Amino acid sequence: MLKNLLIIGSGGFLGSVARYLVSQLNLTVNFHSIPAGTLLVNITGCLVIGFLTGIAEKSLILTPEWRLFLMVGLCGGFTTFSAFANENLMLIHNGQMMAVLLYTGLSIFLGFVAVYLGYTLTNLF
Repeated sequence: MLKNLLIIGSGGFLGSVARYLVSQLNLTVNFHSIPAGTLLVNITGCLVIGFLTGIAEKSLILTPEWRLFLMVGLCGGFTTFSAFANENLMLIHNGQMMAVLLYTGLSIFLGFVAVYLGYTLTNLF
């Protein structure tokens, strides 16, 4: 159990640091008042976890430990919808309802597309 927690924690650490670095785009990119860094994090994370799920279903390349590290730790630390929800709340507080609708719609739609694409890419192997 402790081994698994350390594996997940290591992946989570790396994912969280990567998420922080990418989300810094929020400070420099203005796309219709949408937090572009968080959007990129969520879509990229969905693509990666879809790809890893596809690989895990089709081969034994990913051991249970690697699945914990990559899927639970790295992807779990990298993507977060708590930031997404909080940013939507801030947009609502600022009266930017169109930005809320656009941000939410893009996040959900592109997230599903990215998971499907990541999963489908595993059929190429």
